[in-house]
Amino acid sequence: MADSKDDLTADGERYDMPARFVESDSPEVQAFVSSALRDLPEDASSRDKAIRLFEAVRDNIRYDPYCFALDEDSYRASRIAKAEAAFCVPKAILLAACLRAVGIPAALGFADVRNHLNTPKLQELMGTDLFIYHGYVQLWLDGKPYKVTPAFNMELCDRFGVKPLVFDGYNDALFHEFDEQDHRHMEYVNDRGLYVDAPMEEFLVAFRETYPKLEEFNRVRIAKDSSGYDAGFSKEGAS
Repeated sequence: MADSKDDLTADGERYDMPARFVESDSPEVQAFVSSALRDLPEDASSRDKAIRLFEAVRDNIRYDPYCFALDEDSYRASRIAKAEAAFCVPKAILLAACLRAVGIPAALGFADVRNHLNTPKLQELMGTDLFIYHGYVQLWLDGKPYKVTPAFNMELCDRFGVKPLVFDGYNDALFHEFDEQDHRHMEYVNDRGLYVDAPMEEFLVAFRETYPKLEEFNRVRIAKDSSGYDAGFSKEGAS
């Protein structure tokens, strides 16, 4: 994966502040943070808080690529904080908001990735194995940058035989190149860089152009409030 800008420049100080989508000051995000950190002592370090918030976003919100909203407001952290399931972009937005809420600088990062966790149904609807605008977070601890993605919850990793992503506070936590069976799992092919806030208009336009079948599928799904569309990513898993 290409290196993103690592230094916290004067402009980078904005990575501490609330934004339209990274709503670090919203009551919903504050409540999510309080719940995630409830067992930590009051004098817990920023590193301990970052680890706990990463785990909370990773596991408390189930990964589901079909939870794809087609309107910008659904990508506000205040709404994501109350979701049962989400895909990588909303989960990255929420993590960035949670980190900023406790004073940890955090930027949104986007990359195009190949060989993402997939099912035959999703592959058919996408028409490609390239996932554009995969969301991740770059945070800074003691001035050092770390890249993390809280996308896949532990239960889903077990189901698909994927190595879980663990952030220890000292190393990046990005997708593994190979799965538990040493089959190729993930390849980062294009890093789109870091953002203070989510470029949702740009993202949604690119999504519609790249995945027209998946966009139409989601439009119908949302209209009908359907469920059970892909057992691989359902709450219960494949039967």
